[in-house]
Amino acid sequence: MRRIQYTLWFFLLATTALQAQLLPRLGGQRAGISALTFLKIDPSPRSAAMASANVAVLGDAYSTNTNPASLADVDKLTFAASNTFWPAGINLAFFSGVMPTKKAGVFGLSVTSLTTGMMERRTEFQPDGTGQFFSASNTAVGLSYSKRLTDYFSYGVTLKYVNEQLAEYMAHTGVVDLGFLYRTDFKDLSFAVAMQSFGTNSKLKGDYEPDGLNSKPVTLGSYPAPTLFKLGVSMIPWKTDDKSLTTTIQLNHPNDNAENIRIGLEFEYKKLLYLRAGYKINVDDQVYPTAGVGVRAHIGKHPLHIDYAVDPTRYLGWIHRFGLTFAINKMEREEKHEEAPAN
Repeated sequence: MRRIQYTLWFFLLATTALQAQLLPRLGGQRAGISALTFLKIDPSPRSAAMASANVAVLGDAYSTNTNPASLADVDKLTFAASNTFWPAGINLAFFSGVMPTKKAGVFGLSVTSLTTGMMERRTEFQPDGTGQFFSASNTAVGLSYSKRLTDYFSYGVTLKYVNEQLAEYMAHTGVVDLGFLYRTDFKDLSFAVAMQSFGTNSKLKGDYEPDGLNSKPVTLGSYPAPTLFKLGVSMIPWKTDDKSLTTTIQLNHPNDNAENIRIGLEFEYKKLLYLRAGYKINVDDQVYPTAGVGVRAHIGKHPLHIDYAVDPTRYLGWIHRFGLTFAINKMEREEKHEEAPAN
């Protein structure tokens, strides 16, 4: 059995490395060609702590944003909320709700919002500032659906309406996330593929006042969404009655940067404590491994997960994420209803 396990991991690593070499490494040429780059930010503290190697791991309420196919793993009415703190007063807030049904599949709703602080307007003739201020914001609202076709295979899709605003300019567009997931009985070995943020180009439009008196309509350039193709494998190579270790590796192929590999680990102790770490290969901004911790508590009989992640970067410093996940145990409520005496 150990030989099979080692062989599978060797094959996975060798195949991933080979694909990374075969795919074109055009990061320098492709960098900066996409709009709506906030869609690339991972809102999940659990996923971010594992270097965002998220496409094949066990699904949760954040799967509306990582791989909608893994929403099929969610068996309770679940809500998630997180906040990502970036430098310069930039914050990314995320909320999602996931509702499983008995036969129709799993439905989800998600909202992502990025906001900035006020920035002073500068021009060619007033480089020190004009005394006028503006802000930027981005919002995405998604509707997700996932269904398990067999005990091993599931698929999912997320449709997103995206709004971008920069001062007096605004853009509207739509993107789609699509994912497929296959799980096996051997060490929970899972294979997944997903396409994220595929959609139409984005155009900023607005009114410009060159002299402060007369305005004229202006349309800025058209740019594609930051489409990302993800291929990943996860596995639980070690598991006891009260401990387990999840390992995952993922190949990313973005349309606006070089291919990269993500590796993640999660150690679970008695389903109460979770220690996580990850590393990004071929990512210029990566300095140190990502890391995070999660704890599980209860509100009544309903589980509450509290998660934190830190992502050290070369240019933006340390990025912190905090998140809460709350699940309502519907099974317990149904059992109580069935046990209630009839009138």
